[in-house]
Amino acid sequence: MGMSVTISAADERDAEQILKLQYLCFQSEAELYGDYSIEPLVQTLDELRAELAEGCMVVARLGEEVVGTVRGKVDAEGTARIGRLCVHPRLQGHGLGGRLLAAVEARLADEFAPKRYHLVTGSRSEGNLRLYRRLGYTPVGTERDRRVTLVALAKDATEYATSA
Repeated sequence: MGMSVTISAADERDAEQILKLQYLCFQSEAELYGDYSIEPLVQTLDELRAELAEGCMVVARLGEEVVGTVRGKVDAEGTARIGRLCVHPRLQGHGLGGRLLAAVEARLADEFAPKRYHLVTGSRSEGNLRLYRRLGYTPVGTERDRRVTLVALAKDATEYATSA
């Protein structure tokens, strides 16, 4: 490709590209569960902009194109809730997801000093589960969202992700 992927904080100008990427990336999750009304596919641009203003969102760029994103927000109990990690399908399998997760963890740690990190993924999403376990997350329970069983995973905030 001739360009390297850079990771940085997202800003308002990234909102439309993030929403389009999220829509593209979560199609496979929707298909896996037979549910095309999952939150990442029905979120509006205004909702995403509000989330961008109140939390921590990171993007990966290849040139000017947003090719990956993840977001997090620390709650009142000190738990950093991380979500919507996605990487453009053409760039998956090259460690970018791990780099994005490490970047959002580091930003959350620097800005909010959370006690723990928490995320969820579908119980059938084996690739996601492998990635999160490899990066130090351990299952702590399950949650139900309509027809989808979600696995909740967490780790202590002193354990930073590596891009392994």
